[in-house]
Amino acid sequence: MKKTISALSSTLVVAAALTAAISQAQAQAQAQTTQTTPLPVATPQSQGFSAEGLHRIDAFFKKEIENNQMPGAVLAVAKNGKLVIYEAYGFRNKATNTPMTKDTIFELASMTKIMTAVSALTFYEEGMLTLKSPASLWFPQFKDMKVGQVGADGSVTTTPAKQQITVQDLMRHTTGLTYGGRGATPIHKNFPAGSVASAIEYTGPQLIDKLAAAPLLHEPGTVWNYGFGLDVLGLIQEKITGKPLSEVMRERIWNKVGMPDTGFTKTAKNENRFAHPLPVDPITGKPQSMDILTANLKYDCGGGCAYGTAADYLRFGQMLLNGGTIDGKRVLGPQTVAFMTSDHLGTSIKNELTNTEAGRAGYGFGLSVAVRTERGVAAINGNIGDYTWNGAYGTTFWADPKEKMVVVMMAAAPGEIRKEYRERVNALIYGALEK
Repeated sequence: MKKTISALSSTLVVAAALTAAISQAQAQAQAQTTQTTPLPVATPQSQGFSAEGLHRIDAFFKKEIENNQMPGAVLAVAKNGKLVIYEAYGFRNKATNTPMTKDTIFELASMTKIMTAVSALTFYEEGMLTLKSPASLWFPQFKDMKVGQVGADGSVTTTPAKQQITVQDLMRHTTGLTYGGRGATPIHKNFPAGSVASAIEYTGPQLIDKLAAAPLLHEPGTVWNYGFGLDVLGLIQEKITGKPLSEVMRERIWNKVGMPDTGFTKTAKNENRFAHPLPVDPITGKPQSMDILTANLKYDCGGGCAYGTAADYLRFGQMLLNGGTIDGKRVLGPQTVAFMTSDHLGTSIKNELTNTEAGRAGYGFGLSVAVRTERGVAAINGNIGDYTWNGAYGTTFWADPKEKMVVVMMAAAPGEIRKEYRERVNALIYGALEK
């Protein structure tokens, strides 16, 4: 009897050890899968993509690269929560013949803005700021802003703003704090050219002083006009926490979502993984470069200075599409995501979105994202309720709740050609769907 019990115990010990070994192997395999693929994988055909459409996508990128129109790209598409397209094309750096890899890091430019808004909305959910909170609550310099008017002789006169800039204005580009590089009026000349240019020249406090001293292009809350709202919003978050925006985002978004290769400051480990543009603009034939690749930035600009991989941003987009959660970790509540991705312009605010994004007729604007309000009208395909934004260096992102689809295309393709790629990639993706 004792021998039987002893044998049984030994069997149980061996079985337990075997089970533990299997569990450990499965965990290691799952960890490796997480590192190499951002989401569970499914065949494109099982999620509604046609073989012919996939061939067109591959052929398009290969042709553009062969014709020296773009150095390379990474395309990542999720459908129904599954990774269905994940391809690297061409070169990370054409000048050095460095091939493109899926873990290549791209400068996100204005795709940074969506993360800045999501981070701010976590404070909103904690009751630490409201959308009608004035920016002057954190930066008193904004309390008595002036609105500029340009006379026939080019002189600028000002009148006191009727209302203060609010957090909602910061998120939806209705501040009047325009980008200097987006116009040639005497008012534009008072502003830095853009977010990255501001971070190269100014610290965060210096930028606030610069913006507060400039005459507003429009009365706050009346006109959609692209500008520094999300940079100010990022600096508000730094004011609330006493931490750099990079730390705020890492705690509130990146660690939860699983975005290890997203950040603001290059490190010794990742500096060789960044994508570089072609040395010559394929449209103008003039030399081109991206200052952000070599410049030292003086603050974490929430309007355009973050970098990341296609995998990281796809997970971020999937988190939003899931209603604020991924892999059991919540960043925002589903009602907050729905609120963020609804139109916040209405009929009372002048919509000048097409001055910045020509293909976005038929779109309103939410809290950092363009939101489709009509099925047609726009030059870009999609469904009512899809939301999107792009980056000036050649990156693009959109989420389509009806199709349950997230698309991220990363490229180092600054200049006007980036706008063509936004429309072309959109047409290729929707054209590949057969159900």
